[in-house]
Amino acid sequence: MSARRGPAEEETEELDGGPGLAYMPFVVMDDLLDKLKLLNYDKDFLMELRMKPLNRHYFAVATNPGEQFYLFTSLSAWLIRKSGRHMEQPQEYDDPNSTISSILDHLRQLGVTFDFPPSKLKTGHGEHAIFVLDRLADFALKQSNFMWKKPIYPAEDTGGDEGEVEDEAELTLDKVEEEMMNEYDDNDDDEEENILHMDDLKDLTKQKNGEAWPDDILHSTTTSEEWRLELERVLPQLKVTIRSDNRDWRSHIEQMHEHKAKINDTFNFTQKQLDALHSEISRSLEKIGSREKYLNSQLEPLLLEYRNLQNVAAESREQYRLVSTKLVEKSHELAQISDELDRVKHEMEERGSSMTDGTPLVNIRKALTRVRQEITAMDVRIGVVEQKLLQAKLKHKSNMQRDMNAPVYNNMDMGLF
Repeated sequence: MSARRGPAEEETEELDGGPGLAYMPFVVMDDLLDKLKLLNYDKDFLMELRMKPLNRHYFAVATNPGEQFYLFTSLSAWLIRKSGRHMEQPQEYDDPNSTISSILDHLRQLGVTFDFPPSKLKTGHGEHAIFVLDRLADFALKQSNFMWKKPIYPAEDTGGDEGEVEDEAELTLDKVEEEMMNEYDDNDDDEEENILHMDDLKDLTKQKNGEAWPDDILHSTTTSEEWRLELERVLPQLKVTIRSDNRDWRSHIEQMHEHKAKINDTFNFTQKQLDALHSEISRSLEKIGSREKYLNSQLEPLLLEYRNLQNVAAESREQYRLVSTKLVEKSHELAQISDELDRVKHEMEERGSSMTDGTPLVNIRKALTRVRQEITAMDVRIGVVEQKLLQAKLKHKSNMQRDMNAPVYNNMDMGLF
């Protein structure tokens, strides 16, 4: 695995490079996906979160920032755990600043240097996010002791031929001459098909019934009109063409001499123009060199000032990075204190509401009213019972007095025995 350069170095080189550097995130994303497949992320990561597989341009192109940021943080945490470190699985409603700070802290502890602000990772895509994931994937592969194996080539079936295989790319002079001869023979055959042979004229002396005419009785019975029509018909086949043999070396030599003379004439004319152009270009280069020296001498103080400003800007970026790190830590502490304050406020509100609530007092009053009513009912019942008891006592007392005042009769007097 080759070490990759950081996004800051790529940005500085992009000023002097071509437009192809704009497509570097796509290349790095392609390599990152291959590394994730080597780490079995489809089984260990995607199946756990129940997410779709990534495509080869997922983090290089902006599609859905929320989904991309969540997947970026989750994948970073998974790679950190694969690297032998501990990081909890981020949730969708976690503070993004604290999550990014944790990821960058682990990245610094692994020895990776970077100079981009943490806010670049909030979008969840781009070259900075791909850089972080790629570096974490490298450390995860290193932790898993992954090594590239030598390729195993399939055995070639020679078919029992142990002789030397003829290289088709090598053409000897004999083969070239043989191919040229075949080509010339084919062309000659094609051209000779359109030539009327003299032997074919003998067939015209035969009659339709197959008998030959004697030479002494040959007489033409064709009229002049028929002869002219026949002449017009066969005239294209009667043309005689004399072809030059391309295989004749004498004609080749003559053509070579003609071409050499033309090349010499053209070379003399072209050489004069090239000499004039060379002298003009030399004068232009001398002027450009003198202007360049003059500009360098004039711009030397500005260049020194620019270098000093670059150094100052680098120091300012470093200070900003340190301050940003501290700010993230303080933001995390502030979030914790705010959560504690909200909890205390909630407890105070509950206690205040319980202290100012009049529901228990109302319940007590209702209970007292109900008790008074019950006491009154009991008093009425007690009065009724006392009245009945008093009447019973009076009745009993009257009965006793009546019994006491009743006359006593003697049995002797009544004549009872």
